[in-house]
Amino acid sequence: MALERTFSILKPDATRRNLTGAVNAMIEAAGLRIVAQKRIHMTRAQAETFYGVHKERPFFGELVDFMTSAPVVVQVLEGDNAIQVYRDVMGATNPANAADGTIRKVHAVSVGENTVHGSDAPETAAQEIAQFFSGNEIVG
Repeated sequence: MALERTFSILKPDATRRNLTGAVNAMIEAAGLRIVAQKRIHMTRAQAETFYGVHKERPFFGELVDFMTSAPVVVQVLEGDNAIQVYRDVMGATNPANAADGTIRKVHAVSVGENTVHGSDAPETAAQEIAQFFSGNEIVG
């Protein structure tokens, strides 16, 4: 097993419904440690940078508007194969297709309001973590 870190966002639909504790409990039950966490109100510039890969897609503006509509919780998670473990516990992007017991099956409202984001690869995890956390904020 490879100890690694991944990045997580508890999105505005989660913070509006006070689900931070419930989602964190699911993350920890999956064997992941939360080694950094903070609640922020993402700026438009932060959201546009973070989702820049989608800039040419028709949903980009709506996504940025959503991510800046309310506070989010940004996190660094650590554990064996953390990226894949977190992707598994998040469930499919569309909550209707998510496996039972996953965060999105239990908590997501829709494809757009799907409660959480998680990194998809080590390179993106490193980039996403660096956007929101300095090294001394990560305590593992």
